[in-house]
Amino acid sequence: MSPKVTIPSTIISVLIGALVALGIHQGSVSVSGVSLIFACFFMIFIIQWIVFIPSYIYSTEHYFDLTGSLTYLSVVLLAMLITIDISLRDILLTLLIWIWAARLGSFLFSRVKRDGKDGRFDRMKLDFWWFLMTWTIQGLWVFLTSAMALAAITSSDKQALDLFALIGSIVWISGFLMEVVADQQKSNFKLNPNNRDSFITSGLWSWSRHPNYFGEITLWIGIAIIAAPTISGWQSVAYISPVFIIFLLTRVSGVNLLEARGLKRWSGNSEYMAYLERTSVLIPLPPKK
Repeated sequence: MSPKVTIPSTIISVLIGALVALGIHQGSVSVSGVSLIFACFFMIFIIQWIVFIPSYIYSTEHYFDLTGSLTYLSVVLLAMLITIDISLRDILLTLLIWIWAARLGSFLFSRVKRDGKDGRFDRMKLDFWWFLMTWTIQGLWVFLTSAMALAAITSSDKQALDLFALIGSIVWISGFLMEVVADQQKSNFKLNPNNRDSFITSGLWSWSRHPNYFGEITLWIGIAIIAAPTISGWQSVAYISPVFIIFLLTRVSGVNLLEARGLKRWSGNSEYMAYLERTSVLIPLPPKK
């Protein structure tokens, strides 16, 4: 990819994150006169760029997803440790993000170690600016998806647990379980040597072509619902969190990318084309007859 595209994209990613931070820092606690939200923002991107350096030097993507997950763990822990007035809602948000990040990070790291590589990075890891852009976008992904939680945790307006917390937790659990089950079903399918050149059409994958992504979207909507009562004024910019994850997974790096790869590999396979016809793209629905 041309530097004329990747360099501006890298800069734009940081600027978008900075603008969101500028909005949601209203009402955030401060450390030595600096909003905690800004401290979280800088920490997220710096972690990505530090790990990018050896990753580019050794041309490896093995630590990409793991770094993203560890960044989530680190940034919510920073917010919790520095915020003096911690509520049960803050603890709940932190716990749910930790569970999700630890599970997904270990799963993705184990997968790339098992497979030896992640095909998405075959070309980009050889191009400095393209690879840097990818790591920077991951920083934007971490910050924007966690924006609702960070705004709530660092907010000076603390609210007791309520119906929002209950509903949000139920939504989160539903999404988390769907993501875990879908990932495990696909892993089990790929571990069978007889399925080496095939595609999964069973379990949750018979109802959705991307049930893991639907689960991911659902659980972040749950986080947003839990955090909602503490959000007011300019902090409402944080509602970009669920919107961003939907956009990212359906229009950028998720569904679109995998759909294109699937068509490239199996476009001549009548069974695959029939699977596309009868199976919902994202939202789990009964297969069409």
